Amino acid sequence: MKNLAFAIIVLIAFSCNHKSDKESEVILDNEELVEIYKADQADRQTQPIDWNIVSKRDSLREVRIYELLDSNKVRTSLDYHNAAMIFQHGRDSVAYAMAVKLMKKSIELDSTANKWLLAAAIDRYLLSKGEPQIYGTQYWKMKDQPWELREIDTTKITDAERIEYGVETLAQQKVKVKRMNSKKLSDLLNDGKNIDELVQFIKQEDIKSSEYDLSESGINSFGYQIMSQGLKEDALKIFKLNTELYPEGFNTFDSYGECLLELGDKENAIIAYRKSLELNPENKNAEKVLMKIE
Repeated sequence: MKNLAFAIIVLIAFSCNHKSDKESEVILDNEELVEIYKADQADRQTQPIDWNIVSKRDSLREVRIYELLDSNKVRTSLDYHNAAMIFQHGRDSVAYAMAVKLMKKSIELDSTANKWLLAAAIDRYLLSKGEPQIYGTQYWKMKDQPWELREIDTTKITDAERIEYGVETLAQQKVKVKRMNSKKLSDLLNDGKNIDELVQFIKQEDIKSSEYDLSESGINSFGYQIMSQGLKEDALKIFKLNTELYPEGFNTFDSYGECLLELGDKENAIIAYRKSLELNPENKNAEKVLMKIE
């Protein structure tokens, strides 16, 4: 009888410990999905883009995401976000609906997750069905024609909701169209200017009236463009300049920190990421990076 009682106690203790181990399990982001996401973005930053090649890669990435979903390897909020981006770059309403579904799951797992991709997926899904977008994330241009905001129903979503989802207000969208139709900084490189001459040119320009896109996001995008070409030292000069021109822009310091890390300057990268987090305490990317490198 005593032996039986002892066995029961041991069994209960084992069960409790086993349950505790499961409950304390730390679910890590899927590194393969991180790499798939990076490859997707890299394909869109290298100019000029060969869409025949990229479209084939997009299709293969979709197939792999389905396999990961079927094997329960898409588990964290970031996993679902990275998977959603692949379907966001699909070609039909089925892919866009999948992107919407995955982003909703991402936000369900982490209410602080960036909601922009959900807004963009919803807009693409609506447009693919012949309906107007509602947030205002989708733009297009026909050959040599200027960029335009695609058809939008402005009655469905308020500007407050747009801001919540990280989307520009209707007024800001008009400014964005103007910026998108500005000349690009890459044109100056193509015309023979080196990076130091280009930096000096930007410093001398009137940011608001320049015929070039000297917005915070425009300069940031240019920095990533040349960084993707392996010109990391040149990119660093652009990202640093952006922090000087837009000292209140948390994303400028986030990108500056990323480039510093790419160059192995961990000490200054930490300073940049801390500044980004100071400007925007909700910057989860800076928070995650600092946790890894500090």
